[in-house]
Amino acid sequence: MTNYQTVAEAIARNAEDFPERTFVFQDMNGIETACSFAEIERETAKRAFGLQALGLQKGDRMGVVVVEPRDFVLTFLAALRIGVLPVPLYPPLSFGSLDSYADRTATILGSCKARVIVASESLQNILWGLVGRAHGLEKVIKAEDVAKAEGSPRYPTILPQDLAFLQYTSGSTADPKGVMVTHGNLTANCMAIRERMDIVPERGDKAVSWLPLYHDMGLIGFVLTPVLTAVPTVFIPTLRFIKRPTVWFDALHNHKANMTFGPNFAYALITKRAKPEDKKRWDLSRMTVFGCGAEPIHPGTVREFLATFAECGVKPESFLPAYGMAEATLAMAFKAMYTAPVMNTVDSEQFQQNGVVVEPSEGEPTFEHVSCGAVFAGHQFKIRAEDGSTLPEGMEGEICLFGPSVTPGYWDNPAATSACITEGWLRTGDLGYLRDGEIYVTGRLKDLIILNGRNIHPQAVEWAATVEGVRKGNVVAFSRPGAHSEELVVALETKEQETKALEAAVKLAVQKELGLTVAEVVCLEPGQLPKTSSGKLQRRKTRQQYLTGDLGSEGSRLPGTAANTLTLAKHVARSVWSRAKAAIQL
Repeated sequence: MTNYQTVAEAIARNAEDFPERTFVFQDMNGIETACSFAEIERETAKRAFGLQALGLQKGDRMGVVVVEPRDFVLTFLAALRIGVLPVPLYPPLSFGSLDSYADRTATILGSCKARVIVASESLQNILWGLVGRAHGLEKVIKAEDVAKAEGSPRYPTILPQDLAFLQYTSGSTADPKGVMVTHGNLTANCMAIRERMDIVPERGDKAVSWLPLYHDMGLIGFVLTPVLTAVPTVFIPTLRFIKRPTVWFDALHNHKANMTFGPNFAYALITKRAKPEDKKRWDLSRMTVFGCGAEPIHPGTVREFLATFAECGVKPESFLPAYGMAEATLAMAFKAMYTAPVMNTVDSEQFQQNGVVVEPSEGEPTFEHVSCGAVFAGHQFKIRAEDGSTLPEGMEGEICLFGPSVTPGYWDNPAATSACITEGWLRTGDLGYLRDGEIYVTGRLKDLIILNGRNIHPQAVEWAATVEGVRKGNVVAFSRPGAHSEELVVALETKEQETKALEAAVKLAVQKELGLTVAEVVCLEPGQLPKTSSGKLQRRKTRQQYLTGDLGSEGSRLPGTAANTLTLAKHVARSVWSRAKAAIQL
């Protein structure tokens, strides 16, 4: 298989070498449109010319807020072919959150000095309001209009060290920062993924994804890796999956695919939503990769998923725990292929007190961690202590990575870059340990809860608190100041109307499993816990809202209230005014 130096080279060469291979794009109704690699080359060339006709040149930044998978992929790849730096941004999630959405998006666009936004037609009446708010932003362009351009683009020289795009972090742990991703980063990471996953398109490998394209797992894992490895891929609109999760496995079955990825919550969700008649008709025996990453992996979720879908032909060795982050381009480690997932059970008292991995004595409380495998070839892990020294295997500390996948840094933010990267070593901010050369991710450094001198990982509390009636993946544990020491609080989402019994059940479960006393259980309606654009829980924001009395202010993510309507009207009016001013200046 060919190794490409840049994504731009891969797009052109795929059209010559594999013209019949396709990307398949579903719409919200499940209607599919195929786009061959030859067509991708032609369509991206047209859009590249359209972007240059707008005055965009190599190095210019361009916001991308496109809902439709086909338009997003073709516009994004077109920018990479001519050296324009796309900045993928998530669309508004609800009318009620438009104010915070506009503030955050304007901040990002101003930070990178994007000249234009390429957006779906349906978002024009909202996004034009950002012109005048984001420094340097000139206009909003319909993705459909870029595609109408006729002409031949001028292709500049694209080198591996050139920036490909900016990936703004989701904000789960800090304010968003623009991760700089080079073509060299992409080729190194995608080739490492190809090697670890044993990708061989010639034998019929095919991928399916519903993941958001503005997030690194969906974008790099299922757009850029397939481009660089010439793998046919099927794209499901994220909203279609959210409305009916079973469309994910429908596509795997119908397309005879063998590779997909998702976060832990998605596997819990499909396990819950799949009906007996679904499992009878799905043939998933071809699957070699059910990748799982982006959040801590719950051992119970893995076991329940494998047990539930065994009748569909799912094999234990197909479940592939993974570890990565945007600052490492995408991935750092995957479990070895064709092997069953590895779980490690440790003495919870020793682990919480000293960060030491010790086998538990009989009857003692335990923690169970999932191995994410060995670091990619050409890369290195080390576990860092608080004093900066390197810890041996079996000791928990901060995970650090060295290798060609590590970002050069954050866009126009040298302070954040120097805090994160030292002599080429990336400080991930994640906690974990090495055992037999494999990485076990245990939590986020800044999310640790300290109770009476014990280091408590919030995930352990959250998993224990997920009793009947609690929405899986919608639990946050944190501490609050108490009269004498820190106290444990659990906030959760539930559809239950009467919550007293649920609160008691949560307290009992956490006490029984972890020996911890929960001072308060806060029950919220679905959609009220703070989350990032990619669906990650925001623990620090949850705690902050709790302490200020604002927890629950996120509100339902469904539109329709008078306040939501008023907010929408305000943003539409602002957009109309900005568009009118732009027209006058032309």
